[in-house]
Amino acid sequence: MTFKRFTGEDSALLLIDHQVGTMSWVNSISHEDMKRHAIMLAQTAKILNIPTVLTSSMEEYAQGPLIDELKDILPAEFETRIKRLGIVNAMDDERFAAAVTATGRKRIIIAGVTNDVCTVYPALTLIDQGYEVQVVADAGGSPSKMADDIALQRMLKAGVTLTSTNQVIAELTGNWSTTAGMQIVQEVIMPALQS
Repeated sequence: MTFKRFTGEDSALLLIDHQVGTMSWVNSISHEDMKRHAIMLAQTAKILNIPTVLTSSMEEYAQGPLIDELKDILPAEFETRIKRLGIVNAMDDERFAAAVTATGRKRIIIAGVTNDVCTVYPALTLIDQGYEVQVVADAGGSPSKMADDIALQRMLKAGVTLTSTNQVIAELTGNWSTTAGMQIVQEVIMPALQS
């Protein structure tokens, strides 16, 4: 199998259920790290013009609203977010599936909360539909380390590529000396390292 890096021109980003309540259920990674990584992905997508689909589940209940930072970084995507009414696998929501198709991209980057419920099923579905999928493991998490490990193993076995926030940002950027690359270093990487 040959390596062909994901780029801003051929990839789409799916941010699934980065909600205030849902994120509070995660114990496999610190809340601060998980949130920072999700924000870094959103910032990178904005700089590289990567089509991004946001979704939430039952915002009016314990899951709560999406984190405010997503509204600040990606206001249009936030306004058009897919509000699921309890559908576990986001790809089973016709509006979400249509939004993914509408990106026109066959290479999908997913970060979701929680990895063991909200990330695993869309990732498996997209693989089954012939997409190339990378899951950003540290921009999500699960209620326990065991639950997270099992979910990641299941996705890996199905053909998902597991990655980290820094790794996928570097892959998408490709060259730090470009205008976009320098912007990512200054606006995404450096502030994250200093926080």
